[in-house]
Amino acid sequence: MFQQNNFHPLYFFVLSAVEVGKHLYWTIGNYSIHGQVFIVSWIVISTLLVVAFLGTRNLERIPGKLQNFMEFIMEFLQDIAKNQIGEHEYRIWLPYISTIFLFILGSNWAGALIPWKLINLPEGELAAPTNDINTTVALSLLTSLAYFYAGISKNGLSYFLRYVEPTPVLLPINILEDFTKPLSLSFRLFGNILADELVVSVFTLLVPILIPLPVMILGLFASSIQALIFSTLSAAYIGEALEGHGDH
Repeated sequence: MFQQNNFHPLYFFVLSAVEVGKHLYWTIGNYSIHGQVFIVSWIVISTLLVVAFLGTRNLERIPGKLQNFMEFIMEFLQDIAKNQIGEHEYRIWLPYISTIFLFILGSNWAGALIPWKLINLPEGELAAPTNDINTTVALSLLTSLAYFYAGISKNGLSYFLRYVEPTPVLLPINILEDFTKPLSLSFRLFGNILADELVVSVFTLLVPILIPLPVMILGLFASSIQALIFSTLSAAYIGEALEGHGDH
């Protein structure tokens, strides 16, 4: 969340926010930055960069364990992009789909695996970036920009003819669909990750020894599924935008 520190109505704006409990904010100029999301996001990004560097710095004809793992991840992400976007155009969008999947997966797992509550902050607690609505909305808007760019770059202004097909009567519904896509993406991811962390926290308070472990394992599985759903739907939207308006 970014907001002006001057609280005059003309200068105050919020892009999106759900405030529950206390949060750590850093002030930079006239804006406030959500410190908890910023810290954990960069831990996830740094981890992904280190693993990618170590896994690809010495590529060999006969791969080792880490290279095998990296190749498996690459093939998995290629399949997602190829199945949704198509054989001929998926390579251009593979970096975006891969980045979305890996960041969301890393963020979800960071919240499920790492005991952030052991780290004391002046305010609030560290948690998965994806349990903050601002993060999921930002990711969803990136996907919206991506599929609009994909459609316009391939079909030009004729891309917008899809709003009046198969009949102009569907124009309001087709426009509304473009608003509901990022909404459904963001709230699905946010709701599932927040609910998972709340369930683990409650079970940990009630039965702190045995019960939380299977719940955490289930949370890891659910977190992985959410990353897969988000990236697959993003690829599907891009693939749909890349179709010519006459192909619908």
